[in-house]
Formats: sequence, structure tokens, C-alpha cells
Amino acid sequence: MIYKVLQVITEEVNSYFEGNPVSLENIATVMDSDGSDNQNTATDIVLSLLNMQEEFAMKNIPNNYTNGTTVEYKNHRVNLNLYVLFSATNSIYIEALKGISKIIEFFQGKNVFTQANSNFLREGEMLDVGDFRFSIALYTPTFEELNFIWGTLGGKQYPSVLYKISLIELERNDVIVESGSLITEIDNQLKNIES
Repeated sequence: MIYKVLQVITEEVNSYFEGNPVSLENIATVMDSDGSDNQNTATDIVLSLLNMQEEFAMKNIPNNYTNGTTVEYKNHRVNLNLYVLFSATNSIYIEALKGISKIIEFFQGKNVFTQANSNFLREGEMLDVGDFRFSIALYTPTFEELNFIWGTLGGKQYPSVLYKISLIELERNDVIVESGSLITEIDNQLKNIES
């Protein structure tokens, strides 16, 4: 589901721009080891996954389902927050800044994505995308965090913006941990116990 969420975002942002300037790639591989630009990217803006974080607060929700007179218990869903980085790799600095501004404009206008309000190509791996809902919000790292991020990615800093995508649900549908019958009646008769 992680790839599918990022692909939905890539296609949605590209539909906002003229052409397809955003590609889903690892920004660290766009740069060679010597720091020079590697021209493997065909676009001006690279979308990269930086980090994932589990949302522990959602573990308190029971994960059981009633199917007729049977109750099925599953392990809790994994709810993730994804941290994604949009980096403008255009060698013309002014154009790179315009690209980042346009990314910010897009997410200011649309920050909640659902199956119904998203336009993406429903073919290949994206054909089986089910119902989804996630939100995206601007995330502002400190200068120290930003320095660490770009140092980890190879040292060369591009104009960029970081977003947090909230509550991506991951669950295997074929694993039932336990099942049992529903309680249909309660026997409330007291037995007389003699001492």
C-alpha cells in the first residue's frame, strides 16, 4: 500500500502541473557519489520516502469481525505515518523554487485523499486499490534535522519541502488469528448450593 499511496500522490500532483514534472524516485540516487547530478531522472521534481512511523494510538481499536454467528479475530492493523520529501532538481534555481511553490499550492488546496476524490490510472498494480483515506500536512524540520537529512542523502541540498502523510492502514486479509461463536443467550438461573 505504501507504493500505491505514493503513486496516487505522484499522479495527483502531476495532474495539477502541466506535463509530468514529478517522479517517484530515491533522491539519494539522483546524485552521484562525487556530488554531481546524475541525469537518470527525467523530471524536475523527485518524490522520495524518507521515513515511516507507526501510529501507536490506533492499536487500541479492536480488530474483530462478525460473520453471521461467528466472530473472527485478527492482529491489529499497522497504521503508518509516512514522511515524504519533494526535491526540485531543476538546474535553474528560479525554476526549482517555482516547482516547490507549486507543490505547496497543490497540498494547500487538497490535503485529504480518498478513493472517490482521487484521479489516478487504475491499471496494472493500481487496479486492485481498494478504499483508502489519508491526509497530508506540511512538516517543517529544524535546521539541524534538515542538515542531518541532506547529509544522509548525500550532502547536496536541493530546494525541497517535507510532508507527513497520516494513517496509512496495512493489513493482510487472509490471516485470522482466532475465531469463535457469538454469545446468543445468557443463562441467568442461580443454582441452589447447599453447604
